[in-house]
Amino acid sequence: MDRQAAAEWDGAQAATEGQISRRVSVDLRANLALLSVIALAVLTQFVAMPFLLRQYGASALWIAVPLVLLTPMHWGLIHEAIHGHLLPRRRFNEGVARALAIAFMLPFDAVRFGHLMHHRYTRESFDRPDVHDGVTHPALARIGYYAHLLGGLYLAELALPLLTLLPASWVSRLVAQKLHSEEPAGREVQRLFVAFAGNTERRGLIRRDWILSLALHAVAFYLYGAWWPALVGIMLLRGLWLSIADNLPHYDVVLDEQARARNFRAPAIWHPVLMNHHLHRLHHLHPTLPWTALPSLARAHAAVSDTDAGYFRSALRQFRGFGKVR
Repeated sequence: MDRQAAAEWDGAQAATEGQISRRVSVDLRANLALLSVIALAVLTQFVAMPFLLRQYGASALWIAVPLVLLTPMHWGLIHEAIHGHLLPRRRFNEGVARALAIAFMLPFDAVRFGHLMHHRYTRESFDRPDVHDGVTHPALARIGYYAHLLGGLYLAELALPLLTLLPASWVSRLVAQKLHSEEPAGREVQRLFVAFAGNTERRGLIRRDWILSLALHAVAFYLYGAWWPALVGIMLLRGLWLSIADNLPHYDVVLDEQARARNFRAPAIWHPVLMNHHLHRLHHLHPTLPWTALPSLARAHAAVSDTDAGYFRSALRQFRGFGKVR
């Protein structure tokens, strides 16, 4: 295990969060308002909905619609915490984000590491699922791409904690083989991922959170009883949304494009739900700004926005197939 690399990454993350907390004022009222919405949604999904299904039958299934539509807000709050923007203090920031991730069955430490690596090495070889690697058979690569897009990303994140049950040396070798690269950036990515995979503390936290998440969902399945397929359906639809939205701002983006990301148009009513993720290029250019600061920045720099590209239309555009790297 490369402990030095793990220490380097943790140190860089802590330093970045420290800079964020000193330089940027978190909009606490806005974040608390959205946290209240998601807390209500989580309570509805795990406690209220099974009761309502028993009382009112299939007509209560309509409640699943807002629960699914709030998926980007749930992820967006985790995302803000990853960047140190959710709450003013790091301890509360991480604690709330970890609880949100447990409710979503996401391994918080792995997701945080992966997202920060995504910012550091955007559209490098490990970070472009929409590009054929030139090695895999085209038919298999295409199947893999659509599987990733249609919920595969979320299912992979659900299964990822299982790797922490294997010896760290096995997982490190597996990661090293998966991320093998002859490029300087690729070798650095490999080194950092191998270090994370072998980090004993992180592996322990992922296992602990996974157990808590399994326990929470086991109780939920018990409460749903004969209506358990409704819970599975909600989880799968939320996972589908997350998978489709994951690479959307980077789909078919060329390597010399600004920030290697794009902005999109979205109806104003969707801005708080998306937590302004439609302004993703601006987020990559200014990752130290909270989500509430992006709209004013977009108005001041309208030229960097893809005003002709709609967010939801662009999401569907991904189903055309592989993009290109030029």
